[in-house]
Parts: sequence; C-alpha cells; structure tokens
Amino acid sequence: MDWVDRIGRRVKLRDLHVLLAVTQWGSMAKAARHLATSQPVISKTIAELEHALGVRLLDRSPQGIVPTMYGRALMSRGLTIFDELREGIKEIEFLADPAAGELRIGCPETMNAGLLPAIMERLAGRYPRVILNVVQAQTVTEEFRELRERSVDLMLGRVSRSLDEDLEAEVLYEDRLFVVVGAHSKWARRRKIALADLAEEPWVNAPSDSIVGSFLAEVFAAQGLGPPKVNVVSFSMYLRNMLLASGRHVAVLPGSVLRFSADRFGLRALPIRLPETRASVSIVTLKGRTLSPVARVFAECAREVAQPVAQWLRTAGGPRGTRSPLAG
Repeated sequence: MDWVDRIGRRVKLRDLHVLLAVTQWGSMAKAARHLATSQPVISKTIAELEHALGVRLLDRSPQGIVPTMYGRALMSRGLTIFDELREGIKEIEFLADPAAGELRIGCPETMNAGLLPAIMERLAGRYPRVILNVVQAQTVTEEFRELRERSVDLMLGRVSRSLDEDLEAEVLYEDRLFVVVGAHSKWARRRKIALADLAEEPWVNAPSDSIVGSFLAEVFAAQGLGPPKVNVVSFSMYLRNMLLASGRHVAVLPGSVLRFSADRFGLRALPIRLPETRASVSIVTLKGRTLSPVARVFAECAREVAQPVAQWLRTAGGPRGTRSPLAG
C-alpha cells in the first residue's frame, strides 16, 4: 500500500475523531448529536475511511455499533495520536507561559493523605497558575486503567511488584507499615507492646479483599492469633486518621501517611515489629509517552519532597519495631 497516496492524503484527524465518537456512543445518530453534525455526514465519513483503508471498521450488534478488529487497531493508535497532539499543545502553551499549565494525576487515598499535598504545595510555590486535576485511582490493584486510557498523565502510588512492559516507574522511596494509635490512646506511652495485646482493640482497616486490608489478618495469623476486632472498614484515610485521633482505635498506616499526618492528627507509632512489605512509592507513566513540561516539573518537586521522607523511613525509630521519631 502506498501510504502517501492512499492514506496520508485521505485519512484526516477528523475522520479518526468521528470513528472514536461512534464507538464511544455506540450509535451514529448519538455521535452526530455529540459532534453537532448530521447522521449522513457521519455515515459518509466512516464509509470513506473504510474505503481508504480497504477494511470494515464497524459492525452492528445488539448493543449497538461496535468496532471490528481493524477498528480496534485503528482506535488504539488514534487515541495515541490525539493524546500526543494534546500534549504537544500543552507544551506549546507551557513554553509560551512557563508559569501556567495543567496536569492530570491519578492516585489513591494514601497519597492524598500524605505525599501529594506536600508536592502540590511545593509546585504551587513555583508555578502558582498550574492547575492540578486529581483523579481518585487505586494503584494497589496495579491495573493502572486510568493511565492506559490516557485519562491521567501520570499516577502516584504504592507499587508492590514489577510492572507490565507498557509501564515504567520512577521509585521515590521504599515505604514501611506502622501500627498506629492516637496520642490519647492508653497504648501511646507503652514501651513494650505485643500484637496479641491489641487483638480485642477496635481496629480501622481497609476492606479485607484489598491488598492492604488483607495484610492485617495475615500478620495476626502469622503469630498464631485469630483475626483482630475490626469495627470500621473503609478506604478513607481521613476517616482512619480522625478515628485514630480520638484515642480509641488502632490501625496500620503506611509510613508516608504517618510522616505527614502525625502532627496534624496527633498520631503515635507503636513499638511493634511488622513483617517487611515490598512497596515502592513511585511515579508511574506509560512507556514511550512524552511527558508534558508540567509533568516534568511535578516529578522534580516529587523527588525533592520524597528525599527527606525516604531518609526518615530509613532511620525512623532505628531498628524495626522501635518507636517512631514522630511518636514523641
């Protein structure tokens, strides 16, 4: 196939835009309304695109119009084209005005409750007109759906295994887990505590079918203990911190959350040795995807904020199981 004659001069960005709209809405009529045009125009565009490529791109199904294998192949590349075009425009805007720009970040609750606000504060001090759009996303499942769909520019979170080939991660630091109570808890000043002592205390934990939520039961089981008394189940780190601050509850928190929340909520790390867990707090991006200038300055600020956190995690309380410096 002569690419220049048959494709380069005949396939336009608008054709790809129409194809993406039809598959998104599952109907040519709905796509026409969304694009503020007529259904005959949509039909003609798809027909001409199929003629230029020499393959059928769309089929009808009980659920509406769906892409064929050829359509899916073209759509996946089309998404990349529009994403790169959008990033190119962002870069032009940033070069024209380095103090402005927009960044879409995906991250879980653990980052929202600690590291991310600190990075945002540093970034805002240097680039006050940069807009950060934060999307709630679970990185512990390691599916990274939002990143692969290009609905976010990067993801910030805990990564516990090697990534798939289409992703790459910049490790900011290796995280640790701590058993935590509030400053008013009866356990806050104890120098010697065993996990068994806390079995009947009211715990706050993530759902048991999550990686973080299952960790607590596994730790108790490893010591020959029954499951702890969990009376609040939630992914919300704010809720967890508020309940800990009351002095009644116990929870397991990542070190990065403890590092930024200890003073604000009056939290104390207990001298309990927990098993080592391999979890790296990382910036995760799509491999081969060009990062915008705003994404690059965000990463720079993240490295600066993470450096003292990494140092604290390496030295917090000295040997594992001793008291955290934030506990006093």
